[in-house]
Amino acid sequence: MSVNYKIGPDTEEVLKYLSIARQHHSLAHIAEHLDVDPRTIRRWQVREIEPKPYVFHALKQLILPFGSVTQREGQFRFIDLFAGIGGMRAAFEGIGGRCVFTSEWDNYAQKTYVENFHDTELPAGDITKIEPETIPDHDVLLAGFPCQPFSIAGVSKKNALGRAHGFHDETQGTLFFNVATILEAKRPQAFLLENVKNLTSHDKGRTFDVICRTLRDDLGYHIHYRVIDGAHFVPQHRERILIVGFRDPVDFDFDARPLPAKGKRVMRDILHKTDGSEPLLEWDGDKYFDHMKKRALDKYTLTDKLWAYLQNYAAKHKAAGNGFGFGLVRPDNVARTLSARYYKDGSEILVYQGTRKNPRRLTPRECARLMGFPDTYRIPVSDTRAYKQFGNSVVVDVMRHVAKLMKPVLASSDIDLSANVTRRTA
Repeated sequence: MSVNYKIGPDTEEVLKYLSIARQHHSLAHIAEHLDVDPRTIRRWQVREIEPKPYVFHALKQLILPFGSVTQREGQFRFIDLFAGIGGMRAAFEGIGGRCVFTSEWDNYAQKTYVENFHDTELPAGDITKIEPETIPDHDVLLAGFPCQPFSIAGVSKKNALGRAHGFHDETQGTLFFNVATILEAKRPQAFLLENVKNLTSHDKGRTFDVICRTLRDDLGYHIHYRVIDGAHFVPQHRERILIVGFRDPVDFDFDARPLPAKGKRVMRDILHKTDGSEPLLEWDGDKYFDHMKKRALDKYTLTDKLWAYLQNYAAKHKAAGNGFGFGLVRPDNVARTLSARYYKDGSEILVYQGTRKNPRRLTPRECARLMGFPDTYRIPVSDTRAYKQFGNSVVVDVMRHVAKLMKPVLASSDIDLSANVTRRTA
């Protein structure tokens, strides 16, 4: 059982210096310098235990060389909240950003994240237990805050269970306000928030109105938003709302860079190659694809029982005038939205394998490609976990598009984090 200690002035100073140290050192390096376990530092941050008196002086010595550090030209610092498996981080690192803090509560997603971002310690967990003041100073806040309370599926499920949703959901609906609290405390130059398209229509638009008024009126940010379909970049219809905000008035325009035409990328581009050209990835081996037989492993092909069930289910709903059913895709098609429930039966995206063979699920590697992750991206978890993670992820290419739109605005803002450090530690 954890104990929440009353934090005194000395501890507040420790956490302040710890925040500065994290801008320049890895958690492992700080822990080694302080002769403690990294988990102990995490416990300080979530107020489970108090640091010993010597820690303050040790941290002060650690950050002393950085008292007048100025960022290199064209670089900026960002934090990655509700990080998932790092899709937003990958995009913003691609334009010269440096991640200084990550938060993700799911242990399996943390495993995938650390496997692919090797300079990262274990991400911080539950953001609701982290004090905003302990988060490192940053220029850009990224957050794909949980979308279930605002989605059509999530709302329908909660209604059926007689549970509240949106901002009245005590477990997820208020997580947006944790983002707002961090914006208020740290005042970054900019932010990018991502959510489901239906956020704008939830509760007859009142939910989105609260979000916009919080960002614009309460926090004073200048906001811009746009719904973008992933089909502009990958062979998947996946509409998500992107909310961009800037602390100061800036010349930002979602139309400054044209979106590629939909349909240029089709399923053929992400499916395993059966002509002998499928690359043999050392981190995958034959886990998903049999390179000798030149085909996906048989375990991804639907059983006769499951395939019959899905066909009967679709026929039943078609007769009733409903649109429910499986989604069968061929090489020249664009798929439906990949969901976190894909592991259950794969029904929204089934790969056609001819008239004499049942269709198959996508493999996790194909799911990674469908979300815009390169083949260098490693998948260290089970298929079930991988399907959930990619189904919950952002399309990397969409994030990269928005990052490129934001980059010239950030570059023209004369970002100098050393001024923030000086001001906040004076």
